[in-house]
Amino acid sequence: MPPFFQVEHLTTTLKKMKTEITVVDDVNFTVKNGETICIVGESGCGKSMTALSILRLLGGKAVSKGRVLYNNLDLLKLSSRKMEAMRGKAMNIVFQNSLSALNPVFTIGYQMRKTIALHLKLSKKDAVNYSIRLLREVGISRPEAIISEYPHTLSGGMRQRVAIALALSCKPKLLIADEPTTALDATIQAQILRLIKEIQKETDLSLILITHDFGVVSEMADKIIVMYAGQIVEEANVYDLFRRASHPYTIALLNSVKILNTNIKNVQRAMRIHGNIPSVYQDVSGCRFHNRCPFAMKICKSEQPNLLKVGEDHWARCWLHKA
Repeated sequence: MPPFFQVEHLTTTLKKMKTEITVVDDVNFTVKNGETICIVGESGCGKSMTALSILRLLGGKAVSKGRVLYNNLDLLKLSSRKMEAMRGKAMNIVFQNSLSALNPVFTIGYQMRKTIALHLKLSKKDAVNYSIRLLREVGISRPEAIISEYPHTLSGGMRQRVAIALALSCKPKLLIADEPTTALDATIQAQILRLIKEIQKETDLSLILITHDFGVVSEMADKIIVMYAGQIVEEANVYDLFRRASHPYTIALLNSVKILNTNIKNVQRAMRIHGNIPSVYQDVSGCRFHNRCPFAMKICKSEQPNLLKVGEDHWARCWLHKA
């Protein structure tokens, strides 16, 4: 069965003053039914910008090109009104900061009821009952009382459960979760991840999970996409990437959790990442990682590598793998 969701050559630029900054650069990937794709990388590497570009949530100063296909429907060509209808019902997002994602001046019940009424056309009574059921399904006790509460009165874990319930309320086929457990303690994080996996199993939900935590990746991922400076630098299924990491950036990230099986010799040279991600991606000549890479060669500084096949369904953007 072909993937129901495809991102093809997605490139997004933001207008800042009189200049244009590329924040997502020629990104390609697919998502199958029930599959979990984890997008990993440091802060500022383009993970969240990719998600916001897919959902067209970057506002008027952003211009996205390429194709984002949902069941062969190109989301980038939809009118704003039609795209609003797609968000929520076909796909939705859970943000990292649930306190800012939820409106502080409205109760939990009001926010859920309005969303459900908009997309599912339920009566007020049915929407309230459905909201209570959803809150109970995501593990919230006393949902009848919680719907009358405001977001700031709930704990971080409770708010994130509400955000998940809200995101799933219209039964989307695709959920994007942007660092959904970063601000939570380890126990609550494990509960939230277990909840998402249970929902996936029950509903065949597809998930794009954005994270920098390889512990989360090892628990959740079917396929991993590693991003750096707006580009995909490595892509593989979870088993291959952990067994045979092939890009120096991926190796350095994995080293942070002491996982060092790689496709590169003399891996000891890649024990740390020095320097920072470039602030303006397109100004970097050659490989965008070359100024931080211990394996950089002359060609790395002048020519940008393409994604090269290094294994079955395993790709890396690195000159070290050029035949």
